[in-house]
Amino acid sequence: MNLDQELQALKDRNARVEADKAWETSWLRALIIAGSTYVIAGITLQLVGASKPWLTALVPTLGFYLSTLTLPPVKRWWLGRHK
Repeated sequence: MNLDQELQALKDRNARVEADKAWETSWLRALIIAGSTYVIAGITLQLVGASKPWLTALVPTLGFYLSTLTLPPVKRWWLGRHK
C-alpha cells in the first residue's frame, strides 16, 4: 500500500469512529432505548399482573434517562483523572 492509500484508509477509519461516537451520544439513540425500555417493562409488568404496569414502567425508563444525563460529566471527571 502506498502512503496516499494508507492516509486515506486512516481518514476513512477516523470518520467511522467519529460517526459511531456521535451515535453513542445522540439524543435519538437515548430516545429509542428509553422508548423500548418503557414498552418492554410495561408489557412485562402487565403480563405478571402488576398494579398500574404502565405507570410503574416509568421507573426503569426514567432511571435510564437520568443515567444518560449524569454519565457524561462522570466520564469527563474519570478521563481527567486517568490521563
